[in-house]
Amino acid sequence: MSLVTLETLFDPIVAEIMRMRLETAGIEAVLFDAGVASMFGPGVSGVRLMVLDEDEAAARSLLDAAGEP
Repeated sequence: MSLVTLETLFDPIVAEIMRMRLETAGIEAVLFDAGVASMFGPGVSGVRLMVLDEDEAAARSLLDAAGEP
């Protein structure tokens, strides 16, 4: 059981919306480097949206269906 990166986003707000969308669907998701991104501002440092490797296919399918990003 390990984490995989679904997306690296340069807008922390969009990253949080995507994380919440996954959580609402029952897929645990975490944001890495969100503190760095908020400290330097959007576009400077990416925020990694991560899920468990066994949830990767379902998470990608859900985000693709929602038109993210």
